[in-house]
Amino acid sequence: MVRRDIMALKCDLQYGKGEAAYKLTRVGVKGVRKPVIVHREGLGKKLNNSLNCSIDIFVDLPGSQKGSHMSRNVEVLNEVVLQSMSEPVTGIEDMAADMCKRLLVHHEYAQTADVKIVAEYFRHNVTPLGKDTFETYGLLGGAHIERDGVLLKKIGVKVIGMTACPCGQQTVTEMLGYEGDLPVMTHNQRNVCKLVLECREGIDVEADDLIDLVEDSFSSPTYELLKRPDEGQVIINAHNKTKFVEDVVRGVLKRVVEKYKDLPDDVYVDVTSESEESIHKHNAFAQREGTLGELRQEND
Repeated sequence: MVRRDIMALKCDLQYGKGEAAYKLTRVGVKGVRKPVIVHREGLGKKLNNSLNCSIDIFVDLPGSQKGSHMSRNVEVLNEVVLQSMSEPVTGIEDMAADMCKRLLVHHEYAQTADVKIVAEYFRHNVTPLGKDTFETYGLLGGAHIERDGVLLKKIGVKVIGMTACPCGQQTVTEMLGYEGDLPVMTHNQRNVCKLVLECREGIDVEADDLIDLVEDSFSSPTYELLKRPDEGQVIINAHNKTKFVEDVVRGVLKRVVEKYKDLPDDVYVDVTSESEESIHKHNAFAQREGTLGELRQEND
């Protein structure tokens, strides 16, 4: 294809005027599915993971311009993905940051760029009674950049676990007049918890660590395959560690503050917890957003 300079490109329809001169915050493509090779150092050896990613990639659009060159977004995406095959990326958040930088080069009219990546991730786990298993998690990556400004990247996880309701357990205990040591029955929920950290370039957080501290905040982790003894142990564990949806969020926040003592105060933390109720037709939800600095002050 013959390369054209910027002046020649001014003839493109996208450079014309739209129906109204409103600036658009994000214009681009969503849900592009690509395989990405991620390289991590772990357990004294090099680890490569192939991730199935869904990628959203945007730039802003000035009010003076009719349209964005969306094919350039896909070109940037393909460049980075193909490069990961020979030079694995260090994380999907780093790949998102790289894409943001390239977007501002390809879109000379854009002032901001945003990339969001969701990936399915499998990792080894062990059931309560010691059975090896591979469980699935969601990786949440992203980045935002402003021209001549700061680049921020996001790394997060989506984890599915279990909560057992403390209020229901207390009610049943009182109704039965039970005074024993064994946990009393209560109703359970499947809980979906998301934890995302937003930080400046140069700060790295390991997704596996985020998964661990989220799972520790549930009544119990859940597992794809459980034989009957393991199934019973999961139920007992959960009823010994009852949690409200609020408790999950606060547990994650507490563990984040304790684990990441060396991260700067301006790291932004977003935790959501949604319990899919078993005795109601609605779900229970809780969320907290704030900087690490704010979270540290609240627990001084």
